Amino acid sequence: MTQLSEAKKGIITGEMEKCAFDESLESEFIRKGVSEGNIVITQNRKHRSIRPLAIGKGLSTKINANIGTSKDHADIQEELEKMRVAIKAGAHTIMDLSTGGPVNEIRKEIVKESTVPIGTVPIYQAAVETIQKKKEAIVNMTVEDIFGVIQKHAEDGIDFVTVHCGVTRESVGRIKSEGRIMDVVSRGGAFLVEWMAYNNKENPLFEHFDRLLDIAKAYDVTLSLGDGLRPGCIADATDRGQLQELILLGELTQKAWAEEIQVMIEGPGHVPMDQIEANVLLEKRLCHGAPFYVLGPLVTDLAPGYDHITSAIGGAIAASAGADFLCYVTPSEHLGLPSIEDVREGVIASKIAAHAADISKGVKGAMDADKKMAMKRKALDWEGQIKLSLDPDKAREIRGDRQPEDSDVCTMCGEFCAIKVAGRGLK
Repeated sequence: MTQLSEAKKGIITGEMEKCAFDESLESEFIRKGVSEGNIVITQNRKHRSIRPLAIGKGLSTKINANIGTSKDHADIQEELEKMRVAIKAGAHTIMDLSTGGPVNEIRKEIVKESTVPIGTVPIYQAAVETIQKKKEAIVNMTVEDIFGVIQKHAEDGIDFVTVHCGVTRESVGRIKSEGRIMDVVSRGGAFLVEWMAYNNKENPLFEHFDRLLDIAKAYDVTLSLGDGLRPGCIADATDRGQLQELILLGELTQKAWAEEIQVMIEGPGHVPMDQIEANVLLEKRLCHGAPFYVLGPLVTDLAPGYDHITSAIGGAIAASAGADFLCYVTPSEHLGLPSIEDVREGVIASKIAAHAADISKGVKGAMDADKKMAMKRKALDWEGQIKLSLDPDKAREIRGDRQPEDSDVCTMCGEFCAIKVAGRGLK
């Protein structure tokens, strides 16, 4: 039994009811969306300590925050704190991308402590273990190594997994024939490109897709079909390799749905603003309305240190065009492992983008929140404004640092406050 199989039977599950309550929608709306494949409910049947999350058409835009160790910095307590900070700031899901330290223990601790769904990229661990345990190169990963890790993640309660099934010899060949500046920037995608070239074989995740479906079905894990050939700079956006991968993901989506397995599609990371809407429309058309999960997208390559802003710009445009799920980007993107504060800033930036898009999409309650803020501002109710803000801690800090405690105006206008002056004139 999966959420999709139940939805197709016309059954409203407890998970669907909880998601409907959280979205202030009717349960039937969620059931219908799940049955049609344009909504997914991310909850592994073994991960019962979290509340199920619905992602997709007609729902509020969701946000993911990536955390995880590296070989150079493997502090599990720091990653757990990043997770707590991200969730407090508004992240709806967490992805553990750990590649350093005891990755099994790290993942289990994250699953144990999280209050939101958890995603992973299993091929990272397969690659790391090939190097650590076998003392061999990544190209010596076996099919059993890859699927053994996927099975382990599912058994541990992971709710959604990124699998780069569309990185095939054909799609990689299109990148070679067209040419790119940045080639392949997805870590999982790069592992598979090297593996296929060395072994002269097809991508195991594509060739043995049925095996992947068996694991996903057993645990009701949502498959996040990854964009291993996503553009790594805006000059490479919307090229033949990216689109060939997307075409394959659309075909695989239908195969997964035939086995009653939930699917979402991952989208490009670097896209100029004039191509973002087209990318969303292509995904919705080629992948039959499956929820779209985008990294950013970043709209310029010139802002290291500020890529949470370039990402928020692209994320707002993408979500307003129909993207359903935003993966945050932090200020340290392209520079290093994010700090705890980087994580918080990345989530807030994505939260702003998601809310702005929800207003544009007419998501229930989105505009109401802004109207409430306007009323608080008109009343010069500073505490009310702070409580309604997307980052109350930041708003309270700025207000407290720059304004006398008993003042009803701000230091920008003071006695010339437009709201007070106009209020006198309009009486």
